[in-house]
Amino acid sequence: MMPADNHTVFYPVTYILTGIPGTEESHFWITIPFCLIYAASPFGNSLLLFIILTEQSLHEPMYLFVSMLAAADLMLSTTTVAKMLAVFWFRAGEISFAACLTQMFFIHVSFIAESAILLAMAFDRYVAICDPLKYTAVLTKSVIGKMGLVVVTRSFCIILPLIILMKQLNFCRTNLLPHTYYEHMIIARLACDDITVHVWYGVAVALLVIGSDIVLIAVSYGLILRAVFLLPSKDARLKALRTCGSHVCVILMFYVPAVFSSLTHQFGHIIPGYNVNLLANLYVLIPPMLNPIVYGVTTKEILKRVINVFYRCWSRSSVPS
Repeated sequence: MMPADNHTVFYPVTYILTGIPGTEESHFWITIPFCLIYAASPFGNSLLLFIILTEQSLHEPMYLFVSMLAAADLMLSTTTVAKMLAVFWFRAGEISFAACLTQMFFIHVSFIAESAILLAMAFDRYVAICDPLKYTAVLTKSVIGKMGLVVVTRSFCIILPLIILMKQLNFCRTNLLPHTYYEHMIIARLACDDITVHVWYGVAVALLVIGSDIVLIAVSYGLILRAVFLLPSKDARLKALRTCGSHVCVILMFYVPAVFSSLTHQFGHIIPGYNVNLLANLYVLIPPMLNPIVYGVTTKEILKRVINVFYRCWSRSSVPS
């Protein structure tokens, strides 16, 4: 089968990740921070999930949203970092097309889900500060459960069409990918078909979904700030702002690397390839590692439970057998 541009169409059985171009001699050293991140991220998020789910006093709306965020981070890091290390350490970048689409699906689902969870957390802070008397009546466990279901359903429904579109493409270029994980547009650019639909679908998701989440989060915090500065005492204002501090840090850590990564993909022709890949890696590595640290350090209730867990573990290990 030959298309109009005389490229031979083929359906690659496998794709091969080659890592970050231009850094081949440094792959061993690059894996050191990646390995530390891979160890810290699953451990931190698993510990956060364990503490929130097992401590009855933490079954409150804010902590339940934190546990959702930890679950999404755990899925994102597990999906990406293990394969990154395999590429760097063993040159084991080969993967089937079906597995490639599976990784792509979970990466993008995690990203869309995290954006929705951050929006839900902004709504939680808005109700807690702007209308505290109705907080427990508005954010019941039933409502939170439904919000979680909406997060999963929305993510699935947005990304599934991308998988369907990808399976309809004809490929006529190399099956070598100078990257460390599989992303939608990276694979789509290997096709010999017109990928305008893919480009516009990605733009639509970025503007209508992620963009609307960012706008709504900004509106929520605008209303929160207005309510905070209307509080009568300075102590009350500082206490209200502190309750939002960790969430604001997480929002910045999530959206800033993602926006820069998106921009580098758009202007990749004027930016060295290794810079594009490094920025793309940051937005799947840094938030899952730092989110549990931020919530563990800045939230007294979680920090207290973390210390108790480590103390119990130390006490049991120090008891003579």
